[in-house]
Amino acid sequence: MDNTVEMPFLQRAFIEGGPVMYIILFIAIVTVLLIVERLLALKNLTVDKKEFTDNLFGMVLRGDVRQAIAFCDARPTPLSNTVKAGLVQAMNKRPDEEIQVAMDAAVLRENPRLEGWTSFLAVTGNVAVLAGLLGTIVGMIQSFRAVSAADPAQKAEELSKGISHALNCTAFGLLVAIVSIVAYGYFQLRIQRAENEVIESSMNLLNLVASNRDKMKE
Repeated sequence: MDNTVEMPFLQRAFIEGGPVMYIILFIAIVTVLLIVERLLALKNLTVDKKEFTDNLFGMVLRGDVRQAIAFCDARPTPLSNTVKAGLVQAMNKRPDEEIQVAMDAAVLRENPRLEGWTSFLAVTGNVAVLAGLLGTIVGMIQSFRAVSAADPAQKAEELSKGISHALNCTAFGLLVAIVSIVAYGYFQLRIQRAENEVIESSMNLLNLVASNRDKMKE
């Protein structure tokens, strides 16, 4: 009696998929680790833009630039670090052009922190599809080889085993690819939104500083 019949569906499908399933499993583990890492990273690297800018710009309007810088230091994120770069230049009485350059440089430094390993999710998605295709081809090769060597009574059974092998690899590869690509799209959306918030806030800060220089304390 075949013991795999009594196994749970996923476990049985994994075993029937053959050795290539371990490659797909490895890709799946990498994908899950990347997703968890990005979720935690983005949680730590983003702040509520409205709350942050309301508090910060209020300090700038009162002329308390040092307090605004300390406020940014208390929550080091790409948004706060970029704004802080501009505030430091403003506190040193630098012209608007230098404030803008400082914030632009900060954006270039901070964006890679937001993006992290996100691009690798697109890679794992594509590789998962290719691994599933590899398993399909291997399964079909084994199937036809077994059929050619089997006696007529066993040909149907060997052919069904090979097809099962092939389809299981395809299914698991596509499942991992779908999760990976959906996660990639989700993170790209969040990262783009965070980057836009950084750029928008830096422009607003520059305008605010330019129109309130006379209020700034030493």
